[in-house]
Amino acid sequence: MNPLTVLVTGVGGGGHGEQILKALRMAKTPYRIIGADMLPYVTKLKEVDEAYVLPAASHPTYVERLLEVCARQNVAAVFHGSEPELKVMSARRDEIQARGIFLPINPASVIDLCMDKVRTSEFLVAHGFDVPAYRRIRTPEDLSAFHILPAVLKPSVGGGGSANIFIAQNRRDLMCFGEYLLSLYPEFIAQEYVGTPDDEYTVGALVTMDGVLLNSIAVKRNILTSLSARIKVPNRSGRQDLGPVLAVSSGISQGIIGPFPDVTSPCEEIAAAIGCRGVLNIQCRFVRGRVLVFEINPRFSGTTSLRAMVGYNEPDVLIRTSLFGEEFAPHFAYGSGFIIRGLHETLLA
Repeated sequence: MNPLTVLVTGVGGGGHGEQILKALRMAKTPYRIIGADMLPYVTKLKEVDEAYVLPAASHPTYVERLLEVCARQNVAAVFHGSEPELKVMSARRDEIQARGIFLPINPASVIDLCMDKVRTSEFLVAHGFDVPAYRRIRTPEDLSAFHILPAVLKPSVGGGGSANIFIAQNRRDLMCFGEYLLSLYPEFIAQEYVGTPDDEYTVGALVTMDGVLLNSIAVKRNILTSLSARIKVPNRSGRQDLGPVLAVSSGISQGIIGPFPDVTSPCEEIAAAIGCRGVLNIQCRFVRGRVLVFEINPRFSGTTSLRAMVGYNEPDVLIRTSLFGEEFAPHFAYGSGFIIRGLHETLLA
């Protein structure tokens, strides 16, 4: 088989573009990988077959430059590596796909819904799924009306990588952190803090572009390490059931990876209800037999390469089903294990 030429954007910065690149390199399918980033000095540009620097997704010429690279390199498929790029590609998907390029992204309705955390929670509740108690906060009065503590406060739209996220354990924390967030954003979400750090999972659902559910996988996160914890504070809330430490993940997941059917089965139902095409990444805690979803990312995960390591290679499967016409048995077998992460240094001359 001749190598298929694939473009992966946003390969720097440790985001999901880098993860997709790693996963494609693990695949048995031969790929010729074109890598792109908006910065010239990123390690992964040294690990692709051809490297390009593209403007930021917000730049008016971003899509034109992207399509120029695709035409020059005869690219068959494009994978976005950041949420800003996903938004732009979604808005101009018809223009990209008209060039005969495979673009494995969710429908615009799914992307728009999942990028708003309040709307996501509203959708889940309306369809019978469990979420932590929540409230959209737009004013100090909204903040005063939220009485469930401890609580996680974070931007309701965007805010990838757990940026500007806080744990409020008492009313003083709530008002202080909440007023700070209101000074930065027009609104944010307050969510009940549920479970313990040992109860957290990141779940991937894999659906063909025709809407056929293929599989799901989960990482039972170890979020108390320095690399994986965005926030880690002693529990002062008086809620002993929450454990001695309250924590929020940094998004750099590591831990036990495998099927976890009690967790993944409800997430498969969510993927079907929401209309997923491609991949969906669901963040949740499993508390007293209930999957409580606090966030859904309508894109490839920061654990894409971890999944590929155990034989669950999402970008490869989507290419093979969509471009090569291969069939995969639903819930195909894959491995499990404990995966840890570290740092790797590279000298760029």
